[in-house]
Amino acid sequence: MPVAAPPFRADHVGSLLRPDSVKAARKRHYEEGAIDAAELAAIEDEAIRGVVKLQEEAGLPVVTDGEMRRAYWHFDFMGGLEGMEIVEGEANVKFAGIALSARPVITDRLDFPADHPMLDHFRYLASVAGVTPKISIPGPSCVHFRTRPEDIAPARYKDEEQLFADITDTYRKAVDAFYAAGCRYLQMDDIFFAYLCDPRQRAERKAQGQDPNFLIDRYAQMMNDAIKHRPSDMVIGMHMCRGNFKSTHAAEGAYDPAADAVFNKTGVDIFFMEYDTDRAGGLEPLRLLSKGRQRVMPGFITTKTGELEKLDDLKRKFDEASRHADIDQLGIAPQCGFASTQEGNTITVDDQRRKLDLVVKTAEAIWGGVDK
Repeated sequence: MPVAAPPFRADHVGSLLRPDSVKAARKRHYEEGAIDAAELAAIEDEAIRGVVKLQEEAGLPVVTDGEMRRAYWHFDFMGGLEGMEIVEGEANVKFAGIALSARPVITDRLDFPADHPMLDHFRYLASVAGVTPKISIPGPSCVHFRTRPEDIAPARYKDEEQLFADITDTYRKAVDAFYAAGCRYLQMDDIFFAYLCDPRQRAERKAQGQDPNFLIDRYAQMMNDAIKHRPSDMVIGMHMCRGNFKSTHAAEGAYDPAADAVFNKTGVDIFFMEYDTDRAGGLEPLRLLSKGRQRVMPGFITTKTGELEKLDDLKRKFDEASRHADIDQLGIAPQCGFASTQEGNTITVDDQRRKLDLVVKTAEAIWGGVDK
Protein backbone atom coordinates (compact mmCIF):
# COMPACT_ATOMS: atom_id res chain seq x y z
CA MET A 1 0.00 0.00 0.00
CA PRO A 2 1.25 3.54 -0.70
CA VAL A 3 2.21 5.53 2.38
CA ALA A 4 1.32 9.14 3.11
CA ALA A 5 3.98 11.79 2.67
CA PRO A 6 4.89 14.38 5.33
CA PRO A 7 4.06 16.82 6.77
CA PHE A 8 1.74 15.05 9.18
CA ARG A 9 -0.53 16.25 11.96
CA ALA A 10 0.92 13.69 14.40
CA ASP A 11 4.66 13.08 14.61
CA HIS A 12 7.45 12.64 17.14
CA VAL A 13 11.06 13.69 17.44
CA GLY A 14 12.64 10.27 17.11
CA SER A 15 14.37 8.66 20.07
CA LEU A 16 12.61 6.03 22.18
CA LEU A 17 13.46 4.25 25.41
CA ARG A 18 15.95 1.41 24.87
CA PRO A 19 14.71 -1.97 26.08
CA ASP A 20 16.83 -3.80 28.64
CA SER A 21 17.91 -6.26 25.94
CA VAL A 22 19.60 -3.47 23.98
CA LYS A 23 21.18 -1.86 27.02
CA ALA A 24 22.64 -5.19 28.13
CA ALA A 25 23.85 -6.09 24.65
CA ARG A 26 25.55 -2.77 24.09
CA LYS A 27 27.34 -3.10 27.42
CA ARG A 28 28.43 -6.64 26.60
CA HIS A 29 29.77 -5.53 23.22
CA TYR A 30 31.35 -2.13 23.92
CA GLU A 31 32.49 -2.52 27.52
CA GLU A 32 33.03 -6.23 28.00
CA GLY A 33 33.75 -7.50 24.49
CA ALA A 34 31.57 -10.51 25.23
CA ILE A 35 29.55 -10.42 21.99
CA ASP A 36 30.55 -9.43 18.48
CA ALA A 37 29.08 -6.72 16.26
CA ALA A 38 26.82 -9.16 14.43
CA GLU A 39 25.24 -10.40 17.65
CA LEU A 40 24.69 -6.82 18.82
CA ALA A 41 23.14 -5.82 15.50
CA ALA A 42 20.71 -8.76 15.66
CA ILE A 43 19.50 -7.67 19.10
CA GLU A 44 19.16 -4.07 17.89
CA ASP A 45 17.26 -5.28 14.81
CA GLU A 46 14.75 -7.07 17.04
CA ALA A 47 14.32 -3.97 19.21
CA ILE A 48 13.79 -1.78 16.13
CA ARG A 49 11.08 -4.10 14.87
CA GLY A 50 9.48 -3.79 18.30
CA VAL A 51 9.49 0.02 18.41
CA VAL A 52 8.25 0.23 14.82
CA LYS A 53 5.31 -1.93 15.87
CA LEU A 54 4.77 0.32 18.91
CA GLN A 55 4.60 3.44 16.74
CA GLU A 56 2.38 1.86 14.11
CA GLU A 57 -0.02 0.47 16.73
CA ALA A 58 -0.29 3.97 18.21
CA GLY A 59 -1.54 5.11 14.81
CA LEU A 60 1.43 7.29 13.90
CA PRO A 61 1.90 7.87 10.14
CA VAL A 62 5.70 8.01 10.56
CA VAL A 63 8.19 5.78 12.37
CA THR A 64 11.83 5.98 13.44
CA ASP A 65 14.21 3.29 14.65
CA GLY A 66 14.09 4.91 18.11
CA GLU A 67 17.88 5.48 17.79
CA MET A 68 18.37 1.94 19.13
CA ARG A 69 21.87 1.77 17.64
CA ARG A 70 23.08 5.03 19.23
CA ALA A 71 24.57 6.05 22.55
CA TYR A 72 23.89 9.75 21.89
CA TRP A 73 21.49 11.61 19.62
CA HIS A 74 24.39 13.55 18.09
CA PHE A 75 27.82 12.08 18.80
CA ASP A 76 27.26 8.79 16.94
CA PHE A 77 26.55 10.67 13.72
CA MET A 78 29.35 13.18 14.25
CA GLY A 79 31.88 10.47 15.10
CA GLY A 80 31.11 8.83 11.76
CA LEU A 81 32.16 11.92 9.80
CA GLU A 82 35.58 12.12 8.23
CA GLY A 83 37.84 14.42 10.22
CA MET A 84 35.86 14.15 13.45
CA GLU A 85 36.19 11.93 16.50
CA ILE A 86 34.40 11.56 19.82
CA VAL A 87 36.77 11.32 22.79
CA GLU A 88 36.19 10.61 26.43
CA GLY A 89 36.32 13.65 28.67
CA GLU A 90 34.01 16.26 30.07
CA ALA A 91 31.97 18.04 27.42
CA ASN A 92 31.41 21.78 27.18
CA VAL A 93 27.84 21.54 28.48
CA LYS A 94 26.15 20.49 31.68
CA PHE A 95 22.58 19.41 32.31
CA ALA A 96 21.40 20.57 35.74
CA GLY A 97 24.93 19.99 37.00
CA ILE A 98 25.43 16.65 35.20
CA ALA A 99 28.20 16.72 32.61
CA LEU A 100 28.41 14.43 29.59
CA SER A 101 31.40 12.09 29.55
CA ALA A 102 32.37 12.61 25.91
CA ARG A 103 33.07 15.45 23.52
CA PRO A 104 33.79 15.92 19.80
CA VAL A 105 37.15 16.93 18.36
CA ILE A 106 38.01 17.90 14.79
CA THR A 107 41.23 16.21 13.71
CA ASP A 108 41.23 16.75 9.93
CA ARG A 109 39.21 18.25 7.11
CA LEU A 110 35.50 17.46 7.52
CA ASP A 111 33.63 15.37 4.99
CA PHE A 112 30.70 12.94 4.76
CA PRO A 113 31.82 9.39 3.98
CA ALA A 114 29.91 7.29 1.47
CA ASP A 115 29.76 4.45 3.99
CA HIS A 116 28.47 6.41 6.98
CA PRO A 117 26.80 3.78 9.20
CA MET A 118 23.56 5.72 9.58
CA LEU A 119 22.80 5.21 5.90
CA ASP A 120 22.43 1.50 6.64
CA HIS A 121 20.50 2.35 9.80
CA PHE A 122 17.95 4.09 7.62
CA ARG A 123 17.86 1.28 5.06
CA TYR A 124 17.05 -1.26 7.77
CA LEU A 125 14.31 0.94 9.20
CA ALA A 126 12.77 1.38 5.74
CA SER A 127 12.79 -2.39 5.23
CA VAL A 128 10.59 -3.02 8.30
CA ALA A 129 8.37 0.10 8.24
CA GLY A 130 4.78 -0.05 7.04
CA VAL A 131 4.44 3.75 7.05
CA THR A 132 6.82 6.61 6.28
CA PRO A 133 10.31 6.02 7.76
CA LYS A 134 12.19 9.00 9.19
CA ILE A 135 15.71 9.34 10.50
CA SER A 136 17.01 12.20 12.61
CA ILE A 137 20.59 13.44 12.67
CA PRO A 138 22.20 16.41 14.44
CA GLY A 139 21.99 19.61 12.42
CA PRO A 140 24.99 21.50 11.00
CA SER A 141 25.15 23.91 13.93
CA CYS A 142 25.95 21.00 16.26
CA VAL A 143 29.39 20.48 14.72
CA HIS A 144 30.32 24.09 15.41
CA PHE A 145 28.51 24.73 18.70
CA ARG A 146 29.54 21.49 20.41
CA THR A 147 33.25 21.62 19.47
CA ARG A 148 35.52 23.73 21.65
CA PRO A 149 37.98 25.94 19.75
CA GLU A 150 40.90 24.19 21.43
CA ASP A 151 39.61 20.86 20.08
CA ILE A 152 39.87 21.98 16.44
CA ALA A 153 43.25 20.88 15.08
CA PRO A 154 43.37 21.68 11.33
CA ALA A 155 45.12 24.92 10.48
CA ARG A 156 42.56 25.59 7.73
CA TYR A 157 39.92 26.10 10.42
CA LYS A 158 41.71 29.03 11.97
CA ASP A 159 39.55 30.78 9.38
CA GLU A 160 36.12 30.19 10.89
CA GLU A 161 34.40 30.85 7.57
CA GLN A 162 36.30 27.90 6.14
CA LEU A 163 34.96 25.76 8.98
CA PHE A 164 31.40 26.92 8.28
CA ALA A 165 31.89 26.18 4.57
CA ASP A 166 33.19 22.66 5.16
CA ILE A 167 30.40 21.86 7.61
CA THR A 168 27.90 22.99 4.98
CA ASP A 169 29.51 20.87 2.26
CA THR A 170 29.57 17.87 4.60
CA TYR A 171 25.86 18.19 5.27
CA ARG A 172 25.02 18.80 1.63
CA LYS A 173 26.64 15.46 0.85
CA ALA A 174 24.77 13.86 3.75
CA VAL A 175 21.43 15.07 2.38
CA ASP A 176 22.29 13.66 -1.05
CA ALA A 177 23.43 10.35 0.44
CA PHE A 178 20.29 9.86 2.53
CA TYR A 179 18.14 10.64 -0.50
CA ALA A 180 20.04 8.06 -2.56
CA ALA A 181 19.43 5.56 0.26
CA GLY A 182 15.69 6.12 -0.15
CA CYS A 183 15.11 8.68 2.60
CA ARG A 184 12.36 11.16 1.80
CA TYR A 185 11.91 12.51 5.33
CA LEU A 186 15.11 13.67 7.03
CA GLN A 187 15.10 15.48 10.37
CA MET A 188 17.97 17.56 11.68
CA ASP A 189 18.11 18.29 15.39
CA ASP A 190 19.41 21.87 15.40
CA ILE A 191 18.75 22.61 19.05
CA PHE A 192 21.34 25.34 19.34
CA PHE A 193 19.02 27.95 17.91
CA ALA A 194 17.11 27.53 21.18
CA TYR A 195 20.32 27.51 23.23
CA LEU A 196 21.27 30.86 21.72
CA CYS A 197 18.03 32.31 23.09
CA ASP A 198 19.22 31.57 26.64
CA PRO A 199 20.72 34.68 28.36
CA ARG A 200 23.36 32.55 30.10
CA GLN A 201 24.37 30.74 26.92
CA ARG A 202 24.49 34.04 25.05
CA ALA A 203 26.74 35.53 27.74
CA GLU A 204 29.07 32.54 27.54
CA ARG A 205 29.41 32.95 23.77
CA LYS A 206 30.13 36.65 24.13
CA ALA A 207 32.82 35.82 26.69
CA GLN A 208 34.40 33.58 24.04
CA GLY A 209 34.40 36.45 21.57
CA GLN A 210 31.41 35.18 19.58
CA ASP A 211 28.31 37.17 18.68
CA PRO A 212 25.23 35.00 19.42
CA ASN A 213 23.11 36.90 16.90
CA PHE A 214 25.72 36.31 14.21
CA LEU A 215 25.76 32.60 15.10
CA ILE A 216 21.98 32.35 14.77
CA ASP A 217 22.09 33.84 11.27
CA ARG A 218 25.18 31.85 10.26
CA TYR A 219 23.65 28.59 11.48
CA ALA A 220 20.49 29.37 9.50
CA GLN A 221 22.60 29.99 6.41
CA MET A 222 24.45 26.69 6.89
CA MET A 223 21.17 24.81 7.10
CA ASN A 224 19.72 26.57 4.06
CA ASP A 225 22.80 26.03 1.94
CA ALA A 226 22.96 22.35 2.94
CA ILE A 227 19.36 21.53 1.98
CA LYS A 228 18.33 24.03 -0.71
CA HIS A 229 19.22 21.76 -3.64
CA ARG A 230 17.40 18.70 -2.28
CA PRO A 231 14.90 17.02 -4.62
CA SER A 232 11.35 18.33 -4.40
CA ASP A 233 10.06 15.10 -2.85
CA MET A 234 12.44 15.24 0.13
CA VAL A 235 11.04 16.84 3.28
CA ILE A 236 13.33 18.34 5.93
CA GLY A 237 12.30 18.66 9.57
CA MET A 238 14.17 20.47 12.34
CA HIS A 239 13.89 19.91 16.08
CA MET A 240 14.70 22.57 18.69
CA CYS A 241 14.82 22.13 22.44
CA ARG A 242 16.81 23.22 25.47
CA GLY A 243 18.58 19.97 26.19
CA ASN A 244 17.41 16.57 27.36
CA PHE A 245 19.61 14.21 29.38
CA LYS A 246 17.94 11.90 31.90
CA SER A 247 15.00 14.36 31.99
CA THR A 248 17.22 17.36 32.78
CA HIS A 249 17.79 20.47 30.66
CA ALA A 250 20.69 22.78 29.81
CA ALA A 251 19.11 26.04 28.65
CA GLU A 252 16.02 28.22 28.89
CA GLY A 253 14.60 31.27 27.17
CA ALA A 254 11.92 32.25 24.65
CA TYR A 255 12.47 31.75 20.91
CA ASP A 256 12.28 35.45 20.08
CA PRO A 257 15.97 36.07 19.23
CA ALA A 258 16.01 33.18 16.74
CA ALA A 259 12.45 32.92 15.42
CA ASP A 260 12.86 35.00 12.26
CA ALA A 261 16.05 33.21 11.25
CA VAL A 262 14.56 29.79 12.00
CA PHE A 263 11.31 30.28 10.12
CA ASN A 264 12.46 32.47 7.24
CA LYS A 265 16.15 31.76 6.62
CA THR A 266 16.68 28.00 7.07
CA GLY A 267 14.46 26.70 4.27
CA VAL A 268 13.19 23.92 6.56
CA ASP A 269 9.73 22.41 6.01
CA ILE A 270 8.70 21.23 9.49
CA PHE A 271 9.67 22.66 12.89
CA PHE A 272 9.52 20.60 16.09
CA MET A 273 9.51 23.15 18.92
CA GLU A 274 9.75 22.48 22.64
CA TYR A 275 6.79 24.08 24.41
CA ASP A 276 6.14 21.94 27.47
CA THR A 277 7.26 24.41 30.17
CA ASP A 278 7.72 28.12 30.77
CA ARG A 279 11.39 27.63 29.84
CA ALA A 280 10.34 27.95 26.19
CA GLY A 281 8.58 31.28 26.64
CA GLY A 282 5.33 32.23 24.94
CA LEU A 283 3.79 31.33 21.61
CA GLU A 284 4.16 34.84 20.15
CA PRO A 285 7.21 33.92 17.99
CA LEU A 286 4.90 31.73 15.89
CA ARG A 287 3.62 34.93 14.28
CA LEU A 288 6.85 35.02 12.27
CA LEU A 289 6.05 31.75 10.51
CA SER A 290 5.58 32.51 6.83
CA LYS A 291 2.22 31.77 5.28
CA GLY A 292 2.38 28.67 3.12
CA ARG A 293 3.36 25.03 3.46
CA GLN A 294 5.71 25.14 6.44
CA ARG A 295 4.43 23.43 9.56
CA VAL A 296 5.16 23.82 13.27
CA MET A 297 4.72 20.92 15.69
CA PRO A 298 4.44 22.58 19.11
CA GLY A 299 5.75 20.22 21.77
CA PHE A 300 3.02 20.65 24.35
CA ILE A 301 3.45 17.01 25.44
CA THR A 302 6.55 16.51 27.57
CA THR A 303 8.87 13.51 27.43
CA LYS A 304 10.65 14.46 30.65
CA THR A 305 7.97 13.22 33.07
CA GLY A 306 5.37 10.48 32.96
CA GLU A 307 2.41 12.63 33.93
CA LEU A 308 -0.05 12.54 31.04
CA GLU A 309 -1.38 15.81 29.68
CA LYS A 310 -5.13 16.29 29.36
CA LEU A 311 -6.65 16.49 25.90
CA ASP A 312 -8.81 19.50 26.82
CA ASP A 313 -5.72 21.38 28.02
CA LEU A 314 -3.96 20.61 24.75
CA LYS A 315 -6.96 21.89 22.78
CA ARG A 316 -6.80 25.16 24.71
CA LYS A 317 -3.11 25.50 23.94
CA PHE A 318 -3.80 25.07 20.25
CA ASP A 319 -6.52 27.68 20.47
CA GLU A 320 -3.87 30.05 21.79
CA ALA A 321 -1.30 28.98 19.19
CA SER A 322 -3.82 29.58 16.40
CA ARG A 323 -3.93 33.25 17.37
CA HIS A 324 -0.31 33.52 16.19
CA ALA A 325 -0.17 31.00 13.33
CA ASP A 326 -2.73 29.41 11.02
CA ILE A 327 -4.08 26.24 12.64
CA ASP A 328 -3.65 24.56 9.24
CA GLN A 329 0.12 25.07 9.61
CA LEU A 330 0.25 23.31 12.97
CA GLY A 331 0.50 19.73 14.16
CA ILE A 332 1.37 17.93 17.39
CA ALA A 333 4.50 16.11 18.60
CA PRO A 334 6.17 15.62 21.98
CA GLN A 335 8.66 18.32 22.99
CA CYS A 336 11.71 16.09 22.55
CA GLY A 337 12.74 12.48 22.18
CA PHE A 338 12.21 10.00 24.99
CA ALA A 339 15.88 8.99 25.14
CA SER A 340 18.35 11.54 23.80
CA THR A 341 21.03 9.23 25.18
CA GLN A 342 20.90 5.48 25.68
CA GLU A 343 20.17 5.98 29.38
CA GLY A 344 16.75 7.46 28.55
CA ASN A 345 14.50 9.83 30.43
CA THR A 346 13.07 9.08 33.85
CA ILE A 347 9.79 7.71 32.53
CA THR A 348 8.45 4.19 31.94
CA VAL A 349 7.75 2.31 28.73
CA ASP A 350 4.05 2.59 29.55
CA ASP A 351 4.41 6.37 29.98
CA GLN A 352 6.02 6.53 26.55
CA ARG A 353 3.23 4.51 24.96
CA ARG A 354 0.53 6.69 26.53
CA LYS A 355 2.29 9.85 25.32
CA LEU A 356 2.44 8.55 21.72
CA ASP A 357 -1.21 7.53 21.91
CA LEU A 358 -2.06 11.05 23.10
CA VAL A 359 -0.23 12.60 20.15
CA VAL A 360 -2.49 10.66 17.80
CA LYS A 361 -5.67 11.37 19.81
CA THR A 362 -4.88 15.08 19.81
CA ALA A 363 -4.37 15.17 16.04
CA GLU A 364 -7.63 13.32 15.50
CA ALA A 365 -9.51 15.67 17.85
CA ILE A 366 -8.18 18.90 16.31
CA TRP A 367 -7.66 18.09 12.62
CA GLY A 368 -9.69 14.94 12.17
CA GLY A 369 -6.72 12.73 11.41
CA VAL A 370 -2.97 12.17 11.69
CA ASP A 371 -1.86 12.98 8.17
CA LYS A 372 -2.50 15.99 6.01
